[in-house]
Amino acid sequence: MRATMEPRIQYARTSDGVNIAYAQAGEGMEVLVVPFMFQTHITEAWDFPDHWLRALAERFHVTWYDCRGSGLSQRGVQDLSVEAMLRDVDAVITGAGLERFALLASWDGTPVAIRYAAEHPELVSHLVLGDAWAKYSDFLGTAAIGAETALRRQDWNVYTETMGKVLSPFKDPELARKYAELMRAAVNPDVYWTGVEGMVQWDVSEFLPRIRIPTLVLHSKGNNFLTVETAQQIASEIPNARLQLVDSALYPGLAEVVADLMGDGAVKAEPSPTAASAFRAILFTDLVGHSAMMSRLGDDRGRAVLREDERITREVLKAHGGTEIKTMGDGFMASFGSVTRAVECAVALQRAFAERNSSARPEALEGLSVRVGLNAGEPIEEEGDLFGATVILASRIAAKAGGGEILVADTVRGL
Repeated sequence: MRATMEPRIQYARTSDGVNIAYAQAGEGMEVLVVPFMFQTHITEAWDFPDHWLRALAERFHVTWYDCRGSGLSQRGVQDLSVEAMLRDVDAVITGAGLERFALLASWDGTPVAIRYAAEHPELVSHLVLGDAWAKYSDFLGTAAIGAETALRRQDWNVYTETMGKVLSPFKDPELARKYAELMRAAVNPDVYWTGVEGMVQWDVSEFLPRIRIPTLVLHSKGNNFLTVETAQQIASEIPNARLQLVDSALYPGLAEVVADLMGDGAVKAEPSPTAASAFRAILFTDLVGHSAMMSRLGDDRGRAVLREDERITREVLKAHGGTEIKTMGDGFMASFGSVTRAVECAVALQRAFAERNSSARPEALEGLSVRVGLNAGEPIEEEGDLFGATVILASRIAAKAGGGEILVADTVRGL
């Protein structure tokens, strides 16, 4: 099996021009691993004693990568924000040709995975979060974060040795030593300090309720930085998420746990030849400023506005022969048998929202601004849902549109 082979390192380029190193191993269902930010090195992690990567690759086709500024990816990068890390994920997905996959992350990779899973349900089938956090304040109050903060910007060797031997969850001295070595191999100290200090601004808690896929939250009992209450809070805010306590941050039995979560319904690495469906036009909508609106209006009023968005969208889809594939809370995915009908529907949607905004009573007005993206091709159909490159591109095109705009792929322009 490929799990016993040395992984082949490849590179993908992000939309802002950063080269990201990634590797693949194993066979079976697709699993994408988001790295432990700034403590990641493709080959060092693969060779780390008892690392769960090898166990995963015995059961699945695993893709993992080094985030910008670390490991074998491009160093000396200035932008280390959550948004930048999401661009890394996009680049790896495109470079590796992933269409539908389980997303797995641990520790400082979990905020990135949380947001990506919430924003891309068309790509992510399952979510596994190990020792997760959603906002930096989740760390506050633990003795470990106080000690770690005091060591920042001090001697790099002292910091990494302390992290490995005192503050890490690894009780085995050899594992603690290896962990310190991995940190030093993974990143330059100045980049590490900048990245870790920038995490104070990271907050993806608003995305937790928007996750609509099977989710497992793991929490290791030796975690000195995050309390079990943090794990419980995260699991409670993700609809139907499960929480499981584990004995070690090496997550023994992780492959079996992931296999149990994915079950028989996960998409295989290679779709069957009969999975391709007929030619379709794919339309995505996205309500601009949804999160800010919900914060401003509150759950009850915000949901009332969302119901209006849903009503308008469904009425226009029906009038133009569109099929609603699914809704993602603040957007829709729909398909059409005709590109012409899809384009006409997109135009009608923008007109309907413009009319609604101009005619609403001033005291009740909450402007609705929607972006629309269109692509066409032969997506993969499975259990009433659509997958594949056609769908992925349609989603990405919609994300680039502004409020009130319609963006279309070159494929649509040529038809």
